[in-house]
Amino acid sequence: MRAIGGAISGMLVGILLFAAGAQAEMSATGAANANERVCGTPASGHAACFAIRHDGRAGKNTLPAVSYGAAELRSAYGLTAAAESNGAGTTVAIVDAYDDPNAYKDLGQYRATEGLPAIASCAPTELAGSTSPCFSKVNQSGVAGSYPITNTGWAEEISLDVDMVSATCPKCNILLVEASSNTFANLGAATVTAASFSPVAIGNSYGGSEFSSEEALGQAYYAYPGIAVTASSGDSGYGVEFPAAAPSVIAVGGTSLRQQSGVWAQTVWSGAGSGCSAYVTKPSWQHDTACTRRTVADVAADADPNTGVKVYDTFNEPGWMVFGGTSASAQIVAGVYGLAGHGAGNASGFYGGGSIAFGSPNPLLTDVTSGSNGSCAGRGRFANPSLAYLCTGETGYDGPTGMGTPAGIAGF
Repeated sequence: MRAIGGAISGMLVGILLFAAGAQAEMSATGAANANERVCGTPASGHAACFAIRHDGRAGKNTLPAVSYGAAELRSAYGLTAAAESNGAGTTVAIVDAYDDPNAYKDLGQYRATEGLPAIASCAPTELAGSTSPCFSKVNQSGVAGSYPITNTGWAEEISLDVDMVSATCPKCNILLVEASSNTFANLGAATVTAASFSPVAIGNSYGGSEFSSEEALGQAYYAYPGIAVTASSGDSGYGVEFPAAAPSVIAVGGTSLRQQSGVWAQTVWSGAGSGCSAYVTKPSWQHDTACTRRTVADVAADADPNTGVKVYDTFNEPGWMVFGGTSASAQIVAGVYGLAGHGAGNASGFYGGGSIAFGSPNPLLTDVTSGSNGSCAGRGRFANPSLAYLCTGETGYDGPTGMGTPAGIAGF
């Protein structure tokens, strides 16, 4: 493992908006829905997974009227043609905590139902040479065996993650690395292991509160030239989490995705994390005006559990369920890198390497220009409209959705 090597802008006045969690939200049809986080609030030095289950089980409300399978997600993000021809021989890695003993079996059922090619089980050493879909699971030391203890919530997260990479890049190989626990140290070590297998992308669907040493930790665990490391921006609305704030990470925010008259439309999801990092140095390619340090997010995809994604999980669960959270969006984006066939050492490409002026859209992405995830500009006579982009969808860059969402693979 490699050695581990301020404050938010004074103008920034915000109110955290806890829009997700075990509280009611409004669905696309206007009905209140019970959306529940599958991981609890993490202790210091630990991360929570960012999957949100739309709970339609006994005693809860019915499943949402809007939920998407693999073909719909590929259609929404302009990936249908690329998914038919790209991805073979490419590996996308996923890092999660604890063990899901049903991961491979459940993934097979998801893929069969969604019309995706069958995926074989293989040893991790076989991933590099496999040109047909191949799934491998290892512990945080890279061993296929001696897995961690099981955890129902993280198993749901694992099912969501492997299903979303499959939905986006059906021909990609998948490497699941299971950390021994949800400490940042173990999740970081698992990410180092994932990188050792040379995937094009590593998806991380977890996070926790920022801390003063996070920039050094980000460099130690999440920086790999040529590997796209995605991380969820968070599910609590306006506010920043780690590792999404890490300088080399591609921070993935969230949208609400709907199809209207055959046209896909997106708005900011109210739960997507965004804002100014308290500790991480501002990258040279970010030119927004309100944050003196790293701004989150960089890019986005569907994360609203009321416009959620279909997932199959049988570890202490009934099978088909609907999930949201920036867990989903982070893995969708990781899968897009799989289709593109290459990674990226940071998010600078979404900003044209710094050449796209703040307030101008990236023409290779879909700009999200409406919706909000909280209040970030202050109120009354203290309001500062120039800060609104940190929590509101606007033309060009905005905090909750970054530079936009995938529109094919050209922007990756």
